[in-house]
Amino acid sequence: MPSEQLEDYLKNIYKIQSSEGRVTTTLLSQKLKISPASVTEMVKKLAEEGIVTHTPYKGVHLTKEGKKRALQIIRRHRLWEAFLVEVLKYDWHEIDEEAEKLEHVASERLERRIDEILGYPSTDPHGDAIPTREGKVDASHYSSLASITPGRTVTVRRVSDSSPEILRYMSKLGITLNKKIKVKEKIEFDGSLRVDVGGKEQFISSKLAQNIYVDSD
Repeated sequence: MPSEQLEDYLKNIYKIQSSEGRVTTTLLSQKLKISPASVTEMVKKLAEEGIVTHTPYKGVHLTKEGKKRALQIIRRHRLWEAFLVEVLKYDWHEIDEEAEKLEHVASERLERRIDEILGYPSTDPHGDAIPTREGKVDASHYSSLASITPGRTVTVRRVSDSSPEILRYMSKLGITLNKKIKVKEKIEFDGSLRVDVGGKEQFISSKLAQNIYVDSD
């Protein structure tokens, strides 16, 4: 199969496995925007190559080799995102699509050079950990802003990059990595929050708060 297609499968299996725990062909189909039948057929091929295992009703799992290759492509993707923001001055809502294209064409030499120019970053512009060349990845866990009780001040450490629209709206509200947010009130009927961001009061929906990950001061 084309290497680009293989890399997309491995990367998305890893991401679903990390966030959902169980990778079903249905979830993979939705993520890749490919029919369930095509995904099932491809998973069988990947299993034959020893890159994944697939057990009916238990889902798809990366083998040791599959995980290694998935982390390689995720590393390139996140390094490209950091390069686009730090060097080319892209906004964080613009970079995922560009990095999707660039991750498939970067040589190992270019990857090392980008890493060096950026000062060997440990996270990408959204706060996601950049895997090391050895395949190690930081397992930091943060709470969603939606779970924070009123009266607490927290620091933004990571944001979901699943939606450019959400990222664009966060920027409009002044929400960036390492920004302090004080939760003033939680509206019980819909879970929205009244917060202070940089001295300015804002209202944040429950959905938006669930896409912002923080730790306490």
